[in-house]
Amino acid sequence: MKMEKPYNIKSISEYHSLLGVEKPKHPLISIINHESIRNFNDEKLKNKTYNFYTISRKINYDGTMKYGQQYYDFQEGAMVFHAPKQVIVSELADNVQLKGWTMLIHPDFLRTYSLDKKIQQFGFFSYAVNEALHLSDGESKIIESVMDTIRKEYISDIDVYSQDILISQIELLLNYCNRFYNRQFITRKAVNNDLLIRFEKLLSDYINNGHLQQKGIPSVQFFSNELNMSANYLSDMLRNLTGQSTQQHIQDKIIERAKYILTTTNLTVSEIAFELGFEYSQSFSKLFKNKTNQTPLEFRISFN
Repeated sequence: MKMEKPYNIKSISEYHSLLGVEKPKHPLISIINHESIRNFNDEKLKNKTYNFYTISRKINYDGTMKYGQQYYDFQEGAMVFHAPKQVIVSELADNVQLKGWTMLIHPDFLRTYSLDKKIQQFGFFSYAVNEALHLSDGESKIIESVMDTIRKEYISDIDVYSQDILISQIELLLNYCNRFYNRQFITRKAVNNDLLIRFEKLLSDYINNGHLQQKGIPSVQFFSNELNMSANYLSDMLRNLTGQSTQQHIQDKIIERAKYILTTTNLTVSEIAFELGFEYSQSFSKLFKNKTNQTPLEFRISFN
């Protein structure tokens, strides 16, 4: 069955119209109170992409929302983040009671500010819905305090300082979310350690079963799919537990395998590179040198 093409919501004004809420006070930034939404089951809203960032706080939802093939109730409250062009498949039950808020930020609102680049470094904008941020009571108070400042500035008359103040508060909000996600990784360390073990086994099996030569070097997406999580969440979780991203783990495991082959066989560097899934031996040699400060041949000679 062919997947229907997602509907692209081009502007913040269009999104307000689709939801049946009042027009935004600014074309490039707005805040929507979820309780004011009157039209949340428009077909265009079920499979969509935005041209802007969204930051949502879903509080005490009475009912469920379907994202992809799974249902989430959000009864305990959660924060969800979406970047522009991210495909979002969702559906609300007919009896759902919405509470919370969503802030919409068009990339053009951030132009010429450092946040324009920094916001792209917050990995949680690409997390899946089941990887939402769950706040403690204390964290909720902090988030709502910052949002109160943003709301007041949003409804105030615009002057030369308005954009500076709004952007500084948005950056503060995102920095707090980054901190709270780090806390969430720590408090869920037991669960994450199990995921780390599963990831390490998947990676070892992939390498030891000869898949490097057959299928090439695995991508981060391959492992995130196997573990049913987003690629960014997997990398951020691993970095929190081990100090290294998924890509670094993959590379280190390949280099360990390369060291074993270099010291136990007479294969040439080109043959080893091919066995490890590299298309060009130069790429293998460059990675090996970056990781060990030696070329493959220098390592083989020094070991012997």
